[in-house]
Amino acid sequence: MALDEPVNTDSEFDVDGYKFIVNTEFLEKAKPIKVDFHMYGFKLDCGIDFGAGCGSCGTKGSCCA
Repeated sequence: MALDEPVNTDSEFDVDGYKFIVNTEFLEKAKPIKVDFHMYGFKLDCGIDFGAGCGSCGTKGSCCA
């Protein structure tokens, strides 16, 4: 997750006053995408299986952010 400006290949979502921009092609591969705010930052979940590549977060569709 990073600050960015939208381009014509992005999908935009406004959720509770926050604007989220996702590359449309990536969105098709990763959906559903879920962004949660926790006390120490954001937690991202998506439909991509990252396997053991994320250290201790090896759950399907979830990776520590």
